[in-house]
Amino acid sequence: MKNIDWQITAKNIKKYFTYLKYILGAWLLIMPAVAQAYTPPPAVNPQSTVVGLTGTIPSPPPAVGATIAVPSNGESFNALPINVEGICQSGLLIKLFINNVFAGAAECVNSSYKIISALFNGLNNLVVRDYDALDQQGPDSNQVNVTFNNPNVGAGAGITLTSAYAKLGASPGSTLSWPIVVSGGDPSYAVSVTWGDGAPSNLLSEPFAGSFDINHIYDTAGVYTILLKATDLQGNVAYLQLVGLASGPASQASASTSLNTPVATVSKGGIKLDSETLGIIIVLVILIPLVTFWLGSKHRLVNIKKKFESGEGLS
Repeated sequence: MKNIDWQITAKNIKKYFTYLKYILGAWLLIMPAVAQAYTPPPAVNPQSTVVGLTGTIPSPPPAVGATIAVPSNGESFNALPINVEGICQSGLLIKLFINNVFAGAAECVNSSYKIISALFNGLNNLVVRDYDALDQQGPDSNQVNVTFNNPNVGAGAGITLTSAYAKLGASPGSTLSWPIVVSGGDPSYAVSVTWGDGAPSNLLSEPFAGSFDINHIYDTAGVYTILLKATDLQGNVAYLQLVGLASGPASQASASTSLNTPVATVSKGGIKLDSETLGIIIVLVILIPLVTFWLGSKHRLVNIKKKFESGEGLS
C-alpha cells in the first residue's frame, strides 16, 4: 500500500513538472509579443496629467545701440512718409521714437533696418533703440533732428498714430488683435492697414480720436511688417509701422483619463498596453494553468483513493 502511494505521488510530481514545462513553453512564446506590445506611459507630474514648462535664460541687454544713417541731421521735409534707416544687430527689435513718442518698429535683418514714418509739423527729434527677446533695451542711437513743413496750408495740427505695442504675435489661424491710438487732426479718420502677408488691406473708418483695434489672421508662421496709414478730414496723414509675429506653441489636448485607469489603445503597430494592464495579463497567464492543474490533480487523487478504498485499485 505504501509502495502504491509512493508511485501515485511520483506520478503526480512527474505530471506537475510536465504541466510546468508546458507553462514555461507558453510563457516563452507569448513574452516577446507582450514585450513588443508594451509601451511605457509618459512621465507625468503627480499633481497633473499635463505639464507645461516655460522659462527664460537671463542674459545681458544689448551692449551696442543701433544707428540712424537716414535721414541726415538737419534735413527738412515737406512730404510724408519718410524712411528711417540704419545699422543694427541682427535679430533685435528696433523702435523709433520721435519727440519721445513711439513712432514705428522693425526687425533688424542682415544688420540693417528700415522704418516708414510720419513726422510732426515743425522740429522732430529722432532716436532709435534696440530690444532683445526679453524686451531689454540697448543704448540709444545717435540723435537726428529734422524739420517737417506741412504744405497743407490751414490744415491745423497734424495727426498721430501710435500703440503701446511695437510687436505682437498670435498662432497661425488665430486672430491677432492690436490696440491702436489715433489723435489730433480733424476727425473722422480713414485708416488703412496692410498686414504684410499679401492679403488685401483693411479699410476702417474711425469717427473719433482715441483707441481702436485692428484684427487679422495669419495663415502661415513668420514675421510680418504691418503698415498703418490714417487720413483726417483736412488731408493730414500719419503712418505707423509695426512688427507682426505669427507663431505659437503646439496645442495640447488635456488628458481625460485618470492616472489609475488601465489604458489600451490600438495603433498601426498593434495594441499598446500600460503597466497595470500588462501586470494583470501576466498574473492570469501564470495562475490559470496552475489552478487548472491543481484542480485536475485533486480530482484524480480523489478518484484513485475511492478505487483503492473499494478494492478496485488492487486488482
